[in-house]
Amino acid sequence: MFAEERQQKIAELVAGSGRVSVTLLAERFRITTETVRRDLATLESAGTVRRVHGGAVAADRFSTTEESVNERAIQRPDQKIRIAEAALALIPRNSAGSVLIDGGTTTEVLADMLARRAAVEPSDATEPRAELVAITHAVPIAGKLSSVPGIALDVLGGRVRGITQVAVGQGTVEAAGRLRPDIAFIGTNGIHASFGLSTPDPEEAAVKAAFVRSARRIVVLADSSKLDTETLVQFASLKDLDTLITDSEPGPELAAALEEAGVDVVIA
Repeated sequence: MFAEERQQKIAELVAGSGRVSVTLLAERFRITTETVRRDLATLESAGTVRRVHGGAVAADRFSTTEESVNERAIQRPDQKIRIAEAALALIPRNSAGSVLIDGGTTTEVLADMLARRAAVEPSDATEPRAELVAITHAVPIAGKLSSVPGIALDVLGGRVRGITQVAVGQGTVEAAGRLRPDIAFIGTNGIHASFGLSTPDPEEAAVKAAFVRSARRIVVLADSSKLDTETLVQFASLKDLDTLITDSEPGPELAAALEEAGVDVVIA
């Protein structure tokens, strides 16, 4: 394969997945890591990709890049459904307890599934139905869980960020700190071996950090495009997590870091 053809395919891989590693490219094209780095340097000079530690990302992908919730909602729908199904299995059927559902498009799919499941759960007319307390600061998720039989909705208020449709601010952080839910389902923009979990906005990072501190069990829902990615603000380390649900095996470095941190990785 000519270098120009290989570089075009590398550019397509970066555009499709958002990030590629030097090791993966070397294995895929059966070339040395030195050749991969030269290819990436050429592509970066052309403005096609941007090199980062261990690989490359799309040229327009920066630590503060943030797509709207509507843009993200149509991306990777099959992967999000599988991840949400695996997360739903962690919530006991027709029982009391409490869950905190963070904002995000994958967590929104989870909320939709939870609402549908609760709506069709059989109830014993002779006994009161156990209620699941669902806590969220996300406007779309609150809308899905309101008025669902068997779910008591608790909405955390604050200033709503239009781009993500979640409440943020000191009041939101303080409200989260007064709670101790059984499980928190957390979304993230990036999960990295050394940088942990991150998101582009400082206010959202503060709320997510409060969620991580508050819950008894932390379950992160992240499709494979978030793996090995760093964004501007860290809100948790890998050691803060109990479970990661994703759709693809993490790369060697991240996998080793997750194992060292004692994180249970579920591939949906």
